Amino acid sequence: MSWEVVIGLEIHAQLATESKIFSGASTAFGALPNTQACAVDIALPGVLPVLNAEAVNMAIKFGLAIDAEIAPRSVFARKHYFYPDLPKGYQISQYELPVVGKGRVEIEVDGQTKTIGVTRAHLEEDAGKSLHEDFAGMTGIDLNRAGTPLLEIVSEPDMRSVAEAIAYAKKIHELVQYLEICDGNMQEGSFRVDANVSVHRPGTPFGTRTELKNINSFKFLEKALEYEIERHIDILEAGGTIVQETRLYDSVKDETRSMREKEEANDYRYFPDPDLLPLEITPEMIERVAATLPELPDAKRARFMEQYGLPAYDAGVLTGSRALADYYEQVVETVGGEPKLCANWVMVELLGALNKENLRLDESPIDAVMLGELLTRIVDNTISGKIAKEVFEAMWGGEGRADEIIEAKGLKQITDASAIEAIIDEVIAANPQQVEQYRGGKDKLFGFFVGQVMKATQGKANPKQVNELLRKKLDG
Repeated sequence: MSWEVVIGLEIHAQLATESKIFSGASTAFGALPNTQACAVDIALPGVLPVLNAEAVNMAIKFGLAIDAEIAPRSVFARKHYFYPDLPKGYQISQYELPVVGKGRVEIEVDGQTKTIGVTRAHLEEDAGKSLHEDFAGMTGIDLNRAGTPLLEIVSEPDMRSVAEAIAYAKKIHELVQYLEICDGNMQEGSFRVDANVSVHRPGTPFGTRTELKNINSFKFLEKALEYEIERHIDILEAGGTIVQETRLYDSVKDETRSMREKEEANDYRYFPDPDLLPLEITPEMIERVAATLPELPDAKRARFMEQYGLPAYDAGVLTGSRALADYYEQVVETVGGEPKLCANWVMVELLGALNKENLRLDESPIDAVMLGELLTRIVDNTISGKIAKEVFEAMWGGEGRADEIIEAKGLKQITDASAIEAIIDEVIAANPQQVEQYRGGKDKLFGFFVGQVMKATQGKANPKQVNELLRKKLDG
């Protein structure tokens, strides 16, 4: 009998506020250790937390985007545990009354759409960071992250495969960036995933779950889940039992290892924080936030397919990030149409060049208007698609805009029919044997003649005209 996998994810998205959730300290990444931890963050006696209103607005925005319940009354609680990087001895979080209640997210795996339930999304503060390297066997504590606002997004245990878990994590990652509530930078810890996983025989109760903690890449999430699922199955098939615990994924050894026994809610001794009043969210607050919602990814994909006539794959790639979708639309606007041509160049040439040099879109040396200007020269037959790639490389290297490069290098396409005919006549006269073979039925030789004409014109002849005129001459 086969095993069924059950996966639920807890995603921590760092909110893109300029200051922390309960203090005015900066949230900027990369500062020297302990230079962005104020009296509130390190819990000096007598200090009081003050809630950051923008963090609340961002939580509401996320809730609206996943069609979730927004609580009219929300409560902050103290979650008690003892780590060196937790100055207060407790974390301010939410438990029974979170800002965002039940919602849903749709994912697509292998062409099938599935709805994943979101149990809750609650606001909380981050802890500091323990550093174990370069301290001669000791541990260093950096409290810069202490108090950084987080939105913890807890899914229902609705995922039944690793592929579904990855699709869900990527969907949430895409969504928080579209909403501009989180930069999604996994390397900097802005987007982290905890995974709860168990296996059971179909038709039997769910098995004992283990938690995989603080995973910061989709690749590692995939590998960690695959390893842990296999570990569960091996133990159970050998007659053993699964211990409920929290485990870490070691990317170097590609394995998970035990970190600590998994706590239950009562272990944290939750109770309402007496320093923070209950949070009241009015219909007017929700309406104000709703007015700021952008076009969401699913809606944008559908529009790209309808408005631009793009296939589902192209629309999916181009709407993978809000910035890329905006870039594409600006290219189309600059060209004045040709959406499929624009899509191909953005997906293949632009993204290929960015990936090759490991650059972000905002670091591209070719902006959307520049690329649109280049593609306009393909559309108006100034240059061919092949020459356009040469111009693109020169633009990427900083040699100027498309028109400047075309002029400087003499790359304008030959569209004079009489000039092209003269070259075709020369090619035919120089290759009588191939002409005879072509006219004898070897149609594949047509490509040979096209190649010879393009070679003679250094690739500048209009390919469409070459094909039309050449076929007339050869067939005539």
